Order: sequence, then structure tokens, then C-alpha cells
Amino acid sequence: MRTAVDTNVLSALWSGEPLASRAASQLEEAHARGGLVICAPVYAELLAHPSATQHFVDEFLADTGIVVDFDLGEDVWRQAGKSFALYAKRRRGSAGGSPKRLLVDFVIAAHAQLSADRLMTLDSSRYARDFPRLTVV
Repeated sequence: MRTAVDTNVLSALWSGEPLASRAASQLEEAHARGGLVICAPVYAELLAHPSATQHFVDEFLADTGIVVDFDLGEDVWRQAGKSFALYAKRRRGSAGGSPKRLLVDFVIAAHAQLSADRLMTLDSSRYARDFPRLTVV
């Protein structure tokens, strides 16, 4: 079972947030169950972490066995775009105005849905409505 990992899980781990020990154990378990993957946008977001350098990120990913999927493919982009468009339409129709969520969240979810078996995130509610078939842990 391949698990895609959201940026917020690794960021919490690196920042020593209260959820860090839980995140670490879940990452170990997921790795043992079939491997871990992040998509290119997660990699890019990790580089923006206050304590991260490219060397640190690359070394961490190699040490933990997390694979980076830099080649997302057309299907991921199409699914992300379709889901983001539906979200934006729903938001405009509810008098919520312009979309507040970022396209990158939709790319991360589409990648997880199409290239992994599930998504590990600390913000599961963010994905439930727009990706109902995505398994979130």
C-alpha cells in the first residue's frame, strides 16, 4: 500500500510540533506497509520550511525512503484542474467569493488519488469534499 504524504506531516515532524511523534510513527508504519511518496509540489513546499535547505530535504527523503514523484503526468493535472474548477464554482455560488484554497492542494490530492493508495495529512477535512474517493489517513 503506497502512501502519499502531505507537506504538513513532514513540516510538523521537522518543527517538533505536538503531533510530531504521532506523525513519525505513522510514517514508519506506512513505509513498512508499502512505501512513501511525495509529489513535486510537496517537495517544493518543503524547501520553504524555515529550517530546510535542499541538501537537508534531499538527505531526509533518502534516509526515510520517501520517493519524490517529479513527473506527475497529464491525468493528475486534469483531475486537479477539474476538482479545483468545481470547488471554485461551488465557492462562487455560495457567496463565498473567490477561491481560498490553493491549487497545490488539489494537485497533491489528485496525485495521491491517482498515484498512491492513500494520502497522509494532518488536514483530512480539507480533502473530503473535493476528493470523496481518496482514502485519507
